[in-house]
Amino acid sequence: MIIDSHQHLILPTELQIEKMNKAGVDKAILFTTTPHPEKAKTLTEFKNEMSILFKILGGENSLENNKKRFKKDISDLTKVINNYPDKFYGFGTVPLGLSLEETQIWIKQYIIDNGLKGIGEFTPGNDEQVSQLETIFKALKQYENFPIWVHTFNPVTLNGIKILENLTRKYSKTPVIFGHMGGYNWMEVTDFVKNTPNAYIDLSATFSTLALKMIIIETVTDKYLFSSDAPYGDSFLNKQTIEYLSPSKKISDKVLGGNIIKLLGLK
Repeated sequence: MIIDSHQHLILPTELQIEKMNKAGVDKAILFTTTPHPEKAKTLTEFKNEMSILFKILGGENSLENNKKRFKKDISDLTKVINNYPDKFYGFGTVPLGLSLEETQIWIKQYIIDNGLKGIGEFTPGNDEQVSQLETIFKALKQYENFPIWVHTFNPVTLNGIKILENLTRKYSKTPVIFGHMGGYNWMEVTDFVKNTPNAYIDLSATFSTLALKMIIIETVTDKYLFSSDAPYGDSFLNKQTIEYLSPSKKISDKVLGGNIIKLLGLK
């Protein structure tokens, strides 16, 4: 089974499924979204949608605004998953800045009770927000092998990545997916993931096929996950790239679905 392990909710859902079918993708793991760049028909409309994304990536929203937005986004996500259970699994968002008790309640109410498979995408805008992830790790100690997905491209810095690496080591029972390969710091992330049992690499948003090739060659084959970050990437092209660069079909089968199935315990 081929699973795109990182897509955002695209509207209409029928369009998302159509694109998956054309790409030969059986299922996708959906992440919440607020902006919808796929709806833009002009550059101006696209800029407007991206301005929402850049505000989120910059960590500019207040805690109360984030809580309100996350509740709506999770509601939208679960509706789609419930309508198309044969096509989608889901990850859900948790606000940073809550107390440990508040975080535990949020995870139970909005993630676990909705049958979601993991937590994320976290998009920390600065090193302080990366450090705030420790509350999430503490809250996840009661759930064995429940993964967390963290954006590690810009604006996350190398120092922010190192903070996340330390948290990954400290909370070794929690699988951590380093989103977008660490961006320009992909070599640092590759070395870390090779030597850390609970660390994984998401292969979306690659800026160089050479970087992707080196990761596939160098990293333990159970550690990397095919994904497109749709609508910002394309399942068809990402899938073809992995098939082209992979040293063997056995490895490509793992990265295109086997690894995420094993990580999430999917049937």
